Amino acid sequence: MDEFTEGRNIETGANGPALFSEYDVYLFKKGEHFRLYNLLGSRIVEKDGEQAASFAVWAPNAGKVSVVGDFNGWNPEAFPLSRRDDETGIWEGVATGVGKGAIYKYHIVSNYNEYTVDKADPYAVYCQESPATASVLWDLNYNWKDSHWMNIRAEKNAHNAPMSIYEVHLGSWRRNNEQGNRFLTYRELACDLSKYVIEMGFTHVEFLPAKEHPFYGSWGYQMTGYFAPTSRYGTPQDFMFLIDYLHQCGIGVILDWVPSHFPSDEFGLVYFDGTCLYEHEDPKLGFHPDWKSCIFNYGRQEVVNFLISSAIFWLDKYHIDGLRIDAVASMIYLDYSRKEGEWIPNKYGGRENLEAISMIKRLNEEVYRMFPDAQTIAEESTAWPMVSKPVDAGGLGFGMKWNMGWMHDTLEYFCKDNIYRKYHHNDLTFSFLYAFTENYVLSLSHDEVVHGKGSLLTKMPGDEWQKFANLRLLFGYMYAHPGKKLLFMGAEFGQWNEWDHDSELDWEALQYKPHKQIKRWMRELNYFYKSEPILYEKDFDADGFEWIDHNDSEQSVISFLRKGAKQEDCILLACNFTPVPRHDYRIGVPAGGVWKEALNSDSEQYGGSGVCNNCEGVEAEPMPRHGRDLSISITLPPLAIIYMKRDVALK
Repeated sequence: MDEFTEGRNIETGANGPALFSEYDVYLFKKGEHFRLYNLLGSRIVEKDGEQAASFAVWAPNAGKVSVVGDFNGWNPEAFPLSRRDDETGIWEGVATGVGKGAIYKYHIVSNYNEYTVDKADPYAVYCQESPATASVLWDLNYNWKDSHWMNIRAEKNAHNAPMSIYEVHLGSWRRNNEQGNRFLTYRELACDLSKYVIEMGFTHVEFLPAKEHPFYGSWGYQMTGYFAPTSRYGTPQDFMFLIDYLHQCGIGVILDWVPSHFPSDEFGLVYFDGTCLYEHEDPKLGFHPDWKSCIFNYGRQEVVNFLISSAIFWLDKYHIDGLRIDAVASMIYLDYSRKEGEWIPNKYGGRENLEAISMIKRLNEEVYRMFPDAQTIAEESTAWPMVSKPVDAGGLGFGMKWNMGWMHDTLEYFCKDNIYRKYHHNDLTFSFLYAFTENYVLSLSHDEVVHGKGSLLTKMPGDEWQKFANLRLLFGYMYAHPGKKLLFMGAEFGQWNEWDHDSELDWEALQYKPHKQIKRWMRELNYFYKSEPILYEKDFDADGFEWIDHNDSEQSVISFLRKGAKQEDCILLACNFTPVPRHDYRIGVPAGGVWKEALNSDSEQYGGSGVCNNCEGVEAEPMPRHGRDLSISITLPPLAIIYMKRDVALK
């Protein structure tokens, strides 16, 4: 094999250009190069007509850098890289005779303390399967077939479109039990997952982090491969196939992305060139006390380049439709999960992480500039204002935000025995006070069914019938409440067991009628939701909601309207949070005519008791109620929600 050259006359490879132009150098130094994946890392190229590989890595405090791998006997003297002379701190070179599939690392000798280490490539697009930790030389060639989806996804991702997200952990949705409980590959998942999502009526899937991560039990949230899908389930092209297949089936794909911290595994980003390159040196800034991981130095331009390039990469190369950004609160607060004296204030003496906030704003600006039809979604658990408002309006710039307050208060309410709920009525109604301050996603996520919290079904009080009734009511209430929807896998059929990442979902539960019935309810909810613009087109607009009665705490009943673009178009929602039917319950309505049940979670087909209203409908009467001139007298089924529509033909 030839020794490395400086790489000044390399032909462009399949993964993009292998050379830095003067403009690239300018953007890199300025902290505004957001497609670094086209320059750093490894790529397959040609040199003098021969197969070759180029390598480029940022290690400004290294004294020596070389590439070691299975192609040179892991010999650190065989292929040294050359430091660029432009003060970027980038080392680069080219080797002939190295082809696709070659396994490699960077051997780094630091200028400090004679520190020597072998590092995986931060920009690698493919990695060895864990527990191995080397990078793999690979290309990203793929023949995409999702052009139709890409042409229409702006309308599918719009704020006034239905969004019902099925949250999935790829390693435990299904497994091959006939072959030792092994993972399904990306390609094996594609068909079955798509069919199931279509059957259930979800509009999008959201994958827990599918990037490379050394510890499987982190569910992907301890990432080392910021540009590499995990190899546990296949190659980069296999992951592309899964996304492509979902798109061809009309299903959007959201990917969890973790810019808040990274693990301290020696082969990864930590202490990369013998210095704290990606992380802060001071543990009060650079070490996360909860997750025992490293916090990115958001004040360093090259780190901002790295993170925003990673986000853009998944949208660009993998056609991802949205990024859900994890643990935003831990990024924007310097004192997050820290006691007094364990954190360092910003230059103004405050607790806000100004550098992280700046990075987040720039991230969102760049994503929406380059991919205006995509979405960024924040998991932000505090009352930080304007998380989902544009940067130029003073916000953080996210498209949407998980409604953690709704999730917490709602589950707290539902977990209480029915007889005590009347004393906690405000837990149920409080979310409507702030429902339109952000563009909210209502999430019942994986975090609520792990670490001893139990499944959603087991959280519900009462006997078995009441548990299922409460869960149907919870889902029905969630779909009636303003905001987009997210549900973690397994909840849709009432899984009894807490989620276990080491095994597949409890699919065998579906041989039992109650689980089949609640799955049917979940399916009906999704399809009804998608068929009724009233339930989604004004999710983020206060004009789309109106209370009828939020004060009936004694009977634990609430009623409200969801309204469409045309204010006369509305759906009436009434919830009874007790197991006692409410007969002759009078509700004020905004218009006359006949009001009919469209959905009833207590219907026998869903496992309910069958208490319902006249299928012919209930006619509005001139009897004032709830500040309205007209009202209807209905029956509220036990532990149930009913959706009622006005029969326009008979009005």
